[in-house]
Amino acid sequence: MKPTAEQLSLLLRGVEKVFSEEELRRKLAAGRALRVKLGADPTAPDLHLGHGVVLEKLRQFQDLGHKAVLIIGDYTARIGDPTGQNATRPMLDAEQIERNARTYFEQAGKVLETSPEKLEIRRNSEWLVKMSFADVIRLASQMTVAQMLERDTFEKRHRTGEPIGVHEFLYPLMQGRDSVAVRADIELGGTDQTFNNLVGRELQKDDGQEPQVVMILPILEGLDGVEKMSKSKGNYIGISEPAGEIFGKTMSISDELMWRWYALLLAKSAPEIAALKAGHPMEAKKDLAEALAARFSGAEAARAARRDFEKKFSARNAADTDLPVLRLDLSHAWSGPDLALASGSVSSRSEAYRLAEQGGLVLDGARLADPKASVKPRAGAVLKIGKKRFFRLADAS
Repeated sequence: MKPTAEQLSLLLRGVEKVFSEEELRRKLAAGRALRVKLGADPTAPDLHLGHGVVLEKLRQFQDLGHKAVLIIGDYTARIGDPTGQNATRPMLDAEQIERNARTYFEQAGKVLETSPEKLEIRRNSEWLVKMSFADVIRLASQMTVAQMLERDTFEKRHRTGEPIGVHEFLYPLMQGRDSVAVRADIELGGTDQTFNNLVGRELQKDDGQEPQVVMILPILEGLDGVEKMSKSKGNYIGISEPAGEIFGKTMSISDELMWRWYALLLAKSAPEIAALKAGHPMEAKKDLAEALAARFSGAEAARAARRDFEKKFSARNAADTDLPVLRLDLSHAWSGPDLALASGSVSSRSEAYRLAEQGGLVLDGARLADPKASVKPRAGAVLKIGKKRFFRLADAS
C-alpha cells in the first residue's frame, strides 16, 4: 500500500468533515485493507451524479487497496430515510424495493471495481430481518428521544407540529446497526447523512468494536447550480444515460459550477483546477463532459459525443454571428420553457413544455428535454427554439 501521508492527501480531497482525521490516519497506518462502508436505500430506480460523489470516493479507497462494502438498504427502505423530509415518507412495497435494488447493483458497477477482492455487496435484510422484538427494544434503548430531536429534520418537524412516526426514530438506529453487522472501519456519506453515520460510531462502541471513521462529502448541486441534484427536481444527470445526454447536459452548466464538479466528481486538486482556469473555459467544460461521459458510458462513446457536439457547435457558430439578443437575468436558473416564453417565440406554457419534451429547446448544443429541469445559462450562450429560431443570451443586469 502507498504511504499513509500519500493516502491521506488523496482521500481527504473534497471531503467536508472527518470524525476524526487522527483516527483515519491511525487506521491507514496499520497497513491493512480497511472495510469502507457505503449504504444506499433503493427508494428509486436510478443513480445520478450526486450519488457519484460518494461512489468516486469509495473507488479511491479501492484503488488504494481497501475493500468497499456496499450495503443495499432493502430493509431500511421500508421505513425510508427521514433525512430532509418535512413529512413521513410513504412505505415502499417489497417488489418496488427489489426492482430498484437490481438497478443499483448494475449502475454502481459503472464506478466501482466489482471483483470479490475489492467489493462486498450486502443487503441489510440479512441481519435486520432476524431481529426479535426484544432485539429491537434493546436497539431502541441505545438512544434517547432528546438525542433524536437534536437532528434538525426531527427538530423542525416537532417545532412546527408535523407528525413524526415512532418508526422513523428507528431509521438511524437500523443504519447504525449495519455498521456493527459488517464491522465497518470507515463510513462514507453526504452532509445530510452526518447524524445517521455518527449513530453507527456509537452503536459500534456499545458493541465493543472500534468505532468507524465517518467521512462526510458535500452535496452536489444539480444542473441549475442551486438545488441539490435530485430526480424529483429535474436537475440531474443519470449515470445510466447515454454518453450524448451526459455530455450535452454537462455543457449546459455554469462555469462556476463546472469547477465544483471538477473537484467533487473528478477529484481535481486546487492547483489542477487553477491550471484549468488559466485556459479556455469552453475547452475545460468539454474536457469535463467527456470525462464524465467516459466514466459512465465508455471512452469511445464519450469521444463520439464530443465530436458530435463540436460539429454542431461549429456549424452553428458559423451562422449565428448576427443572432438577435435575448436579455435575461442570468444570476438565477431558468427552465427550458421559461427561456422559450421569455423569448416571445411561444404563445403558451403548454406549447413551451411540448417543445421541450420533443427536443425542440437546445442551449449551447444541449437539449433541454426535461421541462422541469433548470439550468444557469452563461452570457453568450445560444438558445435554439424549434428548427429556425436562435437567440444569443445576454445578462440584463
